[in-house]
Amino acid sequence: MALRQVHFVMPGGVADPAAPSGGNAYDRRICLDLPGFGWQVRRHLVDGAWPRPDEQARRELARVLRELPDGTAVLLDGLVACGVPEIIVPETARLRLAVLVHLPLGDETGLAPHIAADLDARERDVLRAVPAVIATSDWAVRRLVSHHGLAPDRVHVAAPGADIAPLAPGTDGVSRLLCVAAVTPRKGQHRLVEALATVTDLPWTCVCVGGLDHDPDYVAGLRRLIASHGLNDRVELAGPRTGADLDATWATADLMVLASYAETYGMAVTEALARGIPVLATDVGGLPEAVGRAPDGGVPGILVPPEDPAALAAELRGWFGEADVRRRLKAAARARRAALAGWATTAQSLAAVLGRLPGDEPRRAA
Repeated sequence: MALRQVHFVMPGGVADPAAPSGGNAYDRRICLDLPGFGWQVRRHLVDGAWPRPDEQARRELARVLRELPDGTAVLLDGLVACGVPEIIVPETARLRLAVLVHLPLGDETGLAPHIAADLDARERDVLRAVPAVIATSDWAVRRLVSHHGLAPDRVHVAAPGADIAPLAPGTDGVSRLLCVAAVTPRKGQHRLVEALATVTDLPWTCVCVGGLDHDPDYVAGLRRLIASHGLNDRVELAGPRTGADLDATWATADLMVLASYAETYGMAVTEALARGIPVLATDVGGLPEAVGRAPDGGVPGILVPPEDPAALAAELRGWFGEADVRRRLKAAARARRAALAGWATTAQSLAAVLGRLPGDEPRRAA
């Protein structure tokens, strides 16, 4: 069977490996893996301050869509699509559109209420108009269906995959903490610092790996918070790392920590588990799905209530003070590692959605 073609419209940042994010990594990987399931991908990278683009970015997105022939299958990253219904909705009359939602726009932490409400309404208009919506966890599917009033049969899940990596040897098995997340209000590094400030009697160090340019004011405030607690020599804001540098950082980690306010899935969690590293994270959104369970029922991570640095600190004390807890978590993380789904499963799920878009008629070899 000849490959069908899908045009994938993505933020321009997807092409920059020096600006890693879960959404960008997901988009890049799907481009690589969809051909194995019958879909040739034509990429369209559109620069702009999405989801609130300037006029030039809006014109470029409109041009990209306008030049596609009628009946074309189009996969749109929700960061690009969901803030501009005036561009997307009219195209539903002639293009076969699916929107991939990495994070509901109104769930971004730190937005002014009126901006969050406006983005939320715009997203609702887009998602109600397109024939297919793809989310990255079962939790996100439920949230989109209930929050935007979508028909459940139009919202599908394609959870991120994971590449199994060598087991992380760690440092001393307990004291090296690692947080992999862009340094933004939504990722909650300030809550992590507040928790760590209450356990300075323990012999930990913490490296925060992630972009520092998303919210400079937040980063500056975080640096002041770290300094005010006297933690400059124990908490490192390392900036983004990729490739071998990131692999080497993972290899030193004993425990992955994440204090997010909102996550649709949590790819950094499965990246940790793919190396057998246990996880301590907030119980929000799709993070429980990412942590999951080992095949024998063991739990490879600890989930704490959001908005509660004291609970995070208490679990850190348990991690340091209870060798049996560490052994159980590490054993479960290694068992979960072996059971993680790969990216082929993600691509297969997406291919199935694309294949059911209204008007799809696969070409068959003679």
